[in-house]
Amino acid sequence: MMKASIAGDEGAYRRLLEDISRSVRAMARGAFARAGAGDADVEDAVQETLLAVHLKRHTWDPEQPLAPWVYAIARHKVVDALRRRGRRRIEPLENFEEFLAAPESEDPHALSDARKLLETLAPRQRDIVTSISLDGQSIAETAKRLSMSEVAVRVALHRALKSLGAAWRKSVE
Repeated sequence: MMKASIAGDEGAYRRLLEDISRSVRAMARGAFARAGAGDADVEDAVQETLLAVHLKRHTWDPEQPLAPWVYAIARHKVVDALRRRGRRRIEPLENFEEFLAAPESEDPHALSDARKLLETLAPRQRDIVTSISLDGQSIAETAKRLSMSEVAVRVALHRALKSLGAAWRKSVE
């Protein structure tokens, strides 16, 4: 059917896309189920696969079987969808109060973890983050106190926060 489609047979192309969509849908459902992701993005993966097949059909080698070529495209589209989706926890809306309960008081362990992360920063970066994010000083006040330009403080703050994020990700691995 692919050869006929490339030759211009619209009926064959329509049937081919229907066959591909059924196969890809089944494969994507299985992959999403194994990843614990549910069926929310299956149709998006199927449509992206069909679009890729349409746009790249000229790259298919008629001397080769079609199925492995299509499944390679589909596999990449499913993986991309799962990556975009990330790890999400989906809970019924009826039980939201169980998952969004506010803490009774501040967790002392969380504060010590934050202090440990702050210790990973260079002294100047730690001072800037503490000054702006924890003590509530403005960029201008911090810049004046440290004899820096406001732009330099913004850049240092950005880099420090990026470093904190990397340190946090490393600590939870």
